[in-house]
Amino acid sequence: MKLVPLGDRVVLKQLVAEETTKSGIVLPGQNKEKPQQAKVVAVGPGTEDVKMEVKVNDEVIFSKYSGTEVKLDDEEYIICKQSDILAVIKNK
Repeated sequence: MKLVPLGDRVVLKQLVAEETTKSGIVLPGQNKEKPQQAKVVAVGPGTEDVKMEVKVNDEVIFSKYSGTEVKLDDEEYIICKQSDILAVIKNK
């Protein structure tokens, strides 16, 4: 199956949280917070008022409590509006 977002919506796949810090400290499972970073999986066509500024495979940071979580074919996705995306992560 494939998710096809409508209007100004975007389908995100949340990135996996790191289990150790940079200094090597192991984080216990229950104290980990889900990261607000995700990879764009699909982008809607936009609307007359909203031009889509993100594209598939962009890594983005999104609002903490935004979107709707969806499980499809044992994969978890987040469907949110483009306005819930705060920034695109660019590599230099």
